[in-house]
Amino acid sequence: NVPVERIIATSTTHIPALENLGVIDKLVGFPETRYISSEATREKIDKGKITDLGNNESINTEMAINLNPDLIIGFSINIQNKAYETLQRSNVPIVYNGDWTEETPLGKAEWIKFFAPFFGLEEKAENLFKATEENYLAAKALAKQATNKPTVLSGALYKDVWYLPGGKSWAASFINDANADYLWSDTNATGSLSLSVESVLAKATDASFWVSPSQYISYNELDKASRHYHRFKAYKEKKIYTFANTKGETGGLLFYELGPARPDLILKDLIYIFHPELMPEHELFFFKPLL
Repeated sequence: NVPVERIIATSTTHIPALENLGVIDKLVGFPETRYISSEATREKIDKGKITDLGNNESINTEMAINLNPDLIIGFSINIQNKAYETLQRSNVPIVYNGDWTEETPLGKAEWIKFFAPFFGLEEKAENLFKATEENYLAAKALAKQATNKPTVLSGALYKDVWYLPGGKSWAASFINDANADYLWSDTNATGSLSLSVESVLAKATDASFWVSPSQYISYNELDKASRHYHRFKAYKEKKIYTFANTKGETGGLLFYELGPARPDLILKDLIYIFHPELMPEHELFFFKPLL
């Protein structure tokens, strides 16, 4: 029955959609609530209005059933998830949100429309998405006015392998739309690339900027992790920016929660970083200089 009154969500990316549609009060359960960064939703958690359902891969099915949800929003289509199987056998409807499969900034943001029909809010979702789309496209058009196109490196080492976004990935799209030269934009990967440090050094030693250096939040951490990082121009000139410093009250990364819903904010951050003269009044939201 629509509108639904009681739902369980399973990914932090679901939170902004529910908040923006004005239905976050319908959320009664969530696995691993500590990862939620939104202040408004954290307040509801602290007041006991949202029940923590344990680990995402093995939701506490007894607790979930006792919450009497009208709907559970899953985030992956994994038929091996036994918790989902148990819940379905108990006649709890489960729908799967596939926003994580999207490869473009606006494609992810449009998933707010997925939630709308369950609450009879299709028109509101359409208007919210249109506003985000207009903001994003306006920022992209502004970036094209830049007279220079700085080179950009991303990612970092993990166990001697450098992981960075493929040229057709969600993350790479932002760098390209910010009118910067992502040095791996000519690759066709929509996920991440796995490279040797030698190949990264060969291509990006002189890159002007370095964004999203994995989990690192400070130059001191980079120093301790690998001697190779010192060799990059962006390291030497202190032009490394991370979203890993922007956290919620309980340590969740706001970028992963809110970023997919607000690509316009991500893009504006990167335009300001690469072309500060175009947005002199902008205050960085997700991305901050490495400490």
